[in-house]
Amino acid sequence: MTRAGANSGIELRMTVNLAHDSDLTAEEAEFRAYYARELPVLEHACAFYMALLQSVLSKAGTLEISKIEGRVKERDECLRKFSRKYRSTLEEADLSYLIQDYITDLIGLRVVCLYEDELEQVAGMVRSHFDVIDVTDKVSAVESTEASFGYKGLHLDLRLNAEQACLPENKAYAHIPFELQVRTIIQDSWSVLDHKIKYKKSIPAELKRRINVLSALFELADREFRQIRDATAAELLHAAEELDDEAGHDSAHLEHSTAKSPASELNAFTFLKIANHFFKEFEFEPHKVDMFVDDVRAWSPGITRARFNELMRENIGSVKRYKQHFDEQNPGSSFNPYTVMRHCLYLGDKTTFRRALRNSSREAFESWLLTNTPVQNL
Repeated sequence: MTRAGANSGIELRMTVNLAHDSDLTAEEAEFRAYYARELPVLEHACAFYMALLQSVLSKAGTLEISKIEGRVKERDECLRKFSRKYRSTLEEADLSYLIQDYITDLIGLRVVCLYEDELEQVAGMVRSHFDVIDVTDKVSAVESTEASFGYKGLHLDLRLNAEQACLPENKAYAHIPFELQVRTIIQDSWSVLDHKIKYKKSIPAELKRRINVLSALFELADREFRQIRDATAAELLHAAEELDDEAGHDSAHLEHSTAKSPASELNAFTFLKIANHFFKEFEFEPHKVDMFVDDVRAWSPGITRARFNELMRENIGSVKRYKQHFDEQNPGSSFNPYTVMRHCLYLGDKTTFRRALRNSSREAFESWLLTNTPVQNL
């Protein structure tokens, strides 16, 4: 390209940009200048608020937070939001305005938790550090009309409270508000997918119905996850109470009295009660419990909790002696509670639970048993 051609291209681009800028209202031009000037401060404030939220929410041991994320809203997105929500009303009323006064979510943070009933818990905790400017309850907004669909969640416009704002390290951010969205994982997933649905209002009734069905499925999933959590806690408590009631009865009586009851079958909940009795200091991880109990029930279909408890009680003394021998012969090796239980099962019924031990482990255990008489753990 010749120099003259290059200069013509530059002049053309400048002309287009000038024409584009000339289409901006004075308010839009002022907002662009404001945004460019404030962007570094906003980004620092966003990082500060994220760190503060993480600190605040980490103190709640019962809350299960999936993620905390934040962003500074893009300039053009701010302009589109203002035009969509406020511009026509302000101009019809012939009111002067600054666009930035109407964008309350220039800084947006999101907390994603696991369960519906944790939304208000998060909101309650942030109120200890922030003043609430406004609250938008998407749950109520969606539930107030059966014709509406969208994600549920809690939106709070926040700023530092007086106590936090006066701290030297926080003063730079005292004047900067932000929006906090609190959602469950299900609500967050729906929000992402919902934005991919391009047309949701002026569409055929059948298509709108299908979207509503999809939204209802997400809502049902949220409810079911919470209810499964509550039912799991109830089952653990119920298992503990039943096993406590059985204390003092001999195992033969327990086996007979519960043999025909589905509730008597060994499951993760009754297993935990028994395992925690024998290994009080060990933390049993749920996914490992699930896999181990599944293995036990595969080796012995229909095994009852009473039978499992009996095998443990009768053989754990011998297995602990073997564990001591094993640890002495194999320093640094792992002989954890699951390994102890596998050996107890095998020792109690070598045919049924042959697969509980690998060949090498079984051979080593049998070799030790030849010279060591099993003892009863009374």
